[in-house]
Amino acid sequence: MRPLVVVASGVTWDGVKGSERQLAESLARHAGVDVLWVDPPVSPVTPARFRGSTGRMWRPLLRPLEPRIARLTPVGPPGWTRPGVRSLTWPLVRAQIAWALRKAGRRPDVFIACTQHDLLGRWGDRVVDVLYGTDDWVAGASLMNQDAHHVLCEEREAIARADLVLAVGPELAERWHELGAHPIVFPNGCDPEAYHQLGPPGPVPDGFPARIAGLVGQLSDRIDISVLEAVADTGIGLLLVGPREPGWEPGRADGLLQRPNVHHVGPVPFEQLPQWFARLDVGITPYADTPFNRASFPLKTLEYLAAGLPVVSTDLPASKRLADETDSILIGGTAREFADAVVEAAIDKASPDVVGQRRSVAQRHSWAARAETFTHLAGLPR
Repeated sequence: MRPLVVVASGVTWDGVKGSERQLAESLARHAGVDVLWVDPPVSPVTPARFRGSTGRMWRPLLRPLEPRIARLTPVGPPGWTRPGVRSLTWPLVRAQIAWALRKAGRRPDVFIACTQHDLLGRWGDRVVDVLYGTDDWVAGASLMNQDAHHVLCEEREAIARADLVLAVGPELAERWHELGAHPIVFPNGCDPEAYHQLGPPGPVPDGFPARIAGLVGQLSDRIDISVLEAVADTGIGLLLVGPREPGWEPGRADGLLQRPNVHHVGPVPFEQLPQWFARLDVGITPYADTPFNRASFPLKTLEYLAAGLPVVSTDLPASKRLADETDSILIGGTAREFADAVVEAAIDKASPDVVGQRRSVAQRHSWAARAETFTHLAGLPR
């Protein structure tokens, strides 16, 4: 029987396809393991439109997704994130995970917690418990309407229960080291094969500028809107592909999106992203200068490279580390510098050799390579 890896995610499978889901898929495809994906809990009173299912959920939902991957959506109490209620949430979630394992007649070989919640150290001595820090949860607590002190306390407990601690970058690894952990830096990856053949470019409005810079990702508080405004001020086309959080820069964002050289596509399924990469001359990573972003590793930067595109990023540590591997990543320290770099990158046409070099950098950071590394770190059979 193949090894079983449980991936307890901080985001739902139906959401933006981020690092947790891509690692889970890569483990199933490239590491020869079975995966049980666990969504965050859903309250029975949550409207269906917010949880990607129909009807009311009064019991956990377990169903197959694709070969070697099953998905569990556990049920939590109403207001499960609130103080006083959340102490009930995680015992309930653990019980539902145990139910799913019994139903499958399986015991996990590895349990990956992609959140700091009370999930590790509960599955037996033979299970490898992994804390996988895809972001700095304490730095991002305010973005998630959580109490940073409570998150920190949960982190300490999760670290103490973990056999293996993975941090997305050295910034988070250093902070966790101060908490007594011995973390291993485990950066995000990409799926180069998804962008090898981009296909016909996605449609843009008539009269849209010929040169186009694009942001593929969520429009949220992580994005520095002043950088997007500076890019739009150059007259170059600005293509925005991804969902917009309703509370992001009200008024100001509306003004940006109404400009004739700005086009917002909205949410796009992962499988349809290549057509939008094909429309771009340069990919942009315009993250704001915050502690949360400084500890992050934006997936989009690698995806741009996988599509053969040049990249312009704000001054993020992860982008600067990648820039050491290729001349195709430019760093813009200010909004004006960023916009100037975008225009320069969009005008310069790269040779096939340069495009190939970009893709080779992405290949070194593929999720297949990450799965191989994880298999070794977790002691899974190869």
